Amino acid sequence: MRATLESKLNWIAAARWLPELAKVLPACAGEASGTFILVFFGVGAVNSAVLTGAQMGLWQVAVVWAIGVSLAIYCSAAISGAHINPAITLACAVYDRFPWRNVVPYWIAQIAGAVLASTVLYLLFSDAILEFERQKGLLRGGPGSELSAMVFGEYFPNPAVYGTSAEAWRVVSLQTAFVAECVGTALLAFAVGALTSVRNGARPAPAFVAVMIGLTVAAIISVIAPLTQAGLNPARDFGPRLVSWFLGWGDIAIPGPRGGWFTVYILAPCLGALVGWGLQRRLFAKQQYVD
Repeated sequence: MRATLESKLNWIAAARWLPELAKVLPACAGEASGTFILVFFGVGAVNSAVLTGAQMGLWQVAVVWAIGVSLAIYCSAAISGAHINPAITLACAVYDRFPWRNVVPYWIAQIAGAVLASTVLYLLFSDAILEFERQKGLLRGGPGSELSAMVFGEYFPNPAVYGTSAEAWRVVSLQTAFVAECVGTALLAFAVGALTSVRNGARPAPAFVAVMIGLTVAAIISVIAPLTQAGLNPARDFGPRLVSWFLGWGDIAIPGPRGGWFTVYILAPCLGALVGWGLQRRLFAKQQYVD
């Protein structure tokens, strides 16, 4: 009888969450679709550059990322606020009173969008990946196969720039990679906060905010990507990385040949977003609201 009572209480507690869940589902759909767009174009540009040589240089890849970010914001801002980045969602919860109860649903939606986009990209580029691996003599999941896995998850140093040998590992240490991701995401969060703040009289017109955020991402990629591939977004890294783990890259994907993927690509962006967003809010705290 006690078990029956506990079961009823659990059902009642669950039922109380249903209205809240119904409210957040459309926003989660917005986050999933926005992150899908971001990852499809951004990670798609990496696939195109690495596997086919279609993109000439880092800046062209960065520009496609900028376009993907801008489109993602335009397509999801009215639905969910266009966080499209778990680190930004965390910063909004800490500083901007974004409901904590919505944080985990947003994270799940963002990662789901990234996973779906990465799966679609694999369907498009699977034959190109096989040919790339054949030409480079790579055994998927074996030593050095981060050279092909990098079209999904990220590695430090950038395998396309420094290679995958032990000598290359000395170029970018775990500490350097952590700082790079932290600083890059802090700059991104600072810029996003400033560009959207009602206290910033110099902010662009709403229609141009997404473009400026996209260009900010492109600029950061141009500096940070040679070191860490410029993750800046835990969903952008973990979603594609998870897909590559299932597709045969195994330990090369998670935990990676050097480990540290969680510290560099999950923890560092979250910490960086908190620092950048917090600094921006503090600097603009005494400014007057601007209509």
